[in-house]
Amino acid sequence: MARRYWLMKSEPDVYSWDDLVTEGEGTWDGVRNYRARNNLAAMKVGDRAFFYHSNIGKEVVGIVEISHAAIPDPTDDTGKWVAVKVRPVSKLASPVTLASIKSEPALGESEIIRQSRLSVAELEPEEWEQILTMGEG
Repeated sequence: MARRYWLMKSEPDVYSWDDLVTEGEGTWDGVRNYRARNNLAAMKVGDRAFFYHSNIGKEVVGIVEISHAAIPDPTDDTGKWVAVKVRPVSKLASPVTLASIKSEPALGESEIIRQSRLSVAELEPEEWEQILTMGEG
């Protein structure tokens, strides 16, 4: 089965790339949007995701790998929401800003642009490669 690609947003003052690196493995929880939940539930171990700092910075800063798929969200008492565990893979040589993503025609139809408030979005392999190239510095 082919690896799938994602973009996961976190406010860096709540949970940052550096926090994840310090922990070594983190739980991606607290998501309360149905489309984002469905994306979390679709993730498989080994999938890759960009770690995006939202609100402050508004930029892709690193790459994570899904280390545990669809577990019950520990912050949810209802049992409706899921979480995943992620491990850091690498920091991007150069952060990729939201402005540069929006100005790239190849990314114009991506879920991260079409549903900009979505905290967990799927990327097509070509979109992943485009952002990866943009982050090489």
